[in-house]
Amino acid sequence: MKLHDALSLEHLDRMTDSTGLIQHAIYSLPRRESGYTTDDNARALRLCARLWRQHPDERMLGRVSCYLSFLEHARTAQGGFHNFMSYDRRWLDAEGCGDCQGQAVRALAEVLASGLPEDYLSLAREMIDDVLPALANLRSLRAQAYVVLAWGHLAASSVKDLEPLEGVAWSAAGRLAESFQRCKRRDWPWFESRLTYANAVLPHAMFIAARRWPTESFAEIAETSFAFLDRETTLNDVYSPVGNHGWYSRGEERAIYDQQPVEAAVMADAALAAFEALDDAAQLGVFRRTREWFHGRNTLSQTLVNSGKGACCDGLLSSGVNRNQGAESTLAFLWTELQFHDAQHLLSGDQGHSAAIA
Repeated sequence: MKLHDALSLEHLDRMTDSTGLIQHAIYSLPRRESGYTTDDNARALRLCARLWRQHPDERMLGRVSCYLSFLEHARTAQGGFHNFMSYDRRWLDAEGCGDCQGQAVRALAEVLASGLPEDYLSLAREMIDDVLPALANLRSLRAQAYVVLAWGHLAASSVKDLEPLEGVAWSAAGRLAESFQRCKRRDWPWFESRLTYANAVLPHAMFIAARRWPTESFAEIAETSFAFLDRETTLNDVYSPVGNHGWYSRGEERAIYDQQPVEAAVMADAALAAFEALDDAAQLGVFRRTREWFHGRNTLSQTLVNSGKGACCDGLLSSGVNRNQGAESTLAFLWTELQFHDAQHLLSGDQGHSAAIA
């Protein structure tokens, strides 16, 4: 089965208008009052650039054009990106958060490595160059992880002239390692004193950094922190991400709900990177378990997805599934399904390495 036959973008298209991807939904309908975010449009750009690379066609190019144009419009005079835009196309912030900058550069890296038409590549490179000063000043750990992942993807794709971005990525990886060393305890080998959101991007970035700079301590940090996160988010062989209704501080009780789809997506990504680094089939088991969370193997035994529409609900509450199908949740599901498709030869027993892991 071809990927474009297996992965529906119907809901993504429903949530997208001529401006970009609308942030939230009321059930399966766009909630216009929520406006747009650069975060979500960057995630959509990353997905569609990867899909165009595999199956180029005009409709996919139109999606890429919409989301890339949104990011171009989101640029600020200071070199970074706005994040929040109202439905009437007014920017609501002077400058976006650090995570927004990291998400944007990761999407632009996907474009630059995609083989899209030359104008698209030129714009992506120009925007990466312009945002470099802002990236160098990022303080968010997750934003720094996104920078490492962006550079790692470009390096794995043999994109040339990456020295300026490599320097920023090297510094970001070093700051992640410093944070780990500062915060780790015998029973808490982690980068922060609590587990919050998008946790798995931190060890994922360390796996990628270790591949590029193998003489550093990055590999040990990656393996130790990922194993810890896997233990803390597995209950009775079921993936159970830390809930955002209280998070999980060291020494305290962890929140079970509300479980968010983005956690499953970044954990699945990190599991494939762990397999690439460790050549350990157990990491493929982590990937399978995490993907199955979307499909009903979770603490409530309820599916979150409508595969025929390519839609995903916004998470698991203690009372049941949050039936709203927003942009972040839908993109988390679609990206995980894309990774699942690309890793089929691994999951069926082939121990070769997939380009999708990069």
